[in-house]
Amino acid sequence: MVQVGIIMGSQSDWPTMKDAALMLDELGIAYETKIVSAHRTPDRLWEYGKTAAARGLKVIIAGAGGAAHLPGMMASKTRIPVVGVPVQTKALAGIDSLYSILQMPKGYPVATMAIGGAANAGLMAAAILAISDPALAARLDAWRDALSASIPDEPSDA
Repeated sequence: MVQVGIIMGSQSDWPTMKDAALMLDELGIAYETKIVSAHRTPDRLWEYGKTAAARGLKVIIAGAGGAAHLPGMMASKTRIPVVGVPVQTKALAGIDSLYSILQMPKGYPVATMAIGGAANAGLMAAAILAISDPALAARLDAWRDALSASIPDEPSDA
């Protein structure tokens, strides 16, 4: 059953958002991917948000660049947690995206990752789902243990 929606404003956001998909794959979490532009496909955005809970989604990861309205607009259309990923831009290196996603009015929160932080968005979605899924919690704990074990005690010259 698909539990996570990964949405992005355009095809050009996929190289960034793919990191969320790879992380969810690694943890065995089913997801769907869609292009949902807040500006170019507003009807698609409304429909996606309005039907997300009924379709069984539990978390939405939304990536956007520039004006980056997608995460906030999605948060306004669903009660499901939305994790925003600012996509790096050429003009302002993603600072514009970051600020757009961070500045949400009271009532429509978006958990905002770092610029390009789609892998962490995948981990955040996993942590949210793990609250009610002991098997996933064990996989997430094992992933984190493996990460910790991969860090050497001392630096090397290699």
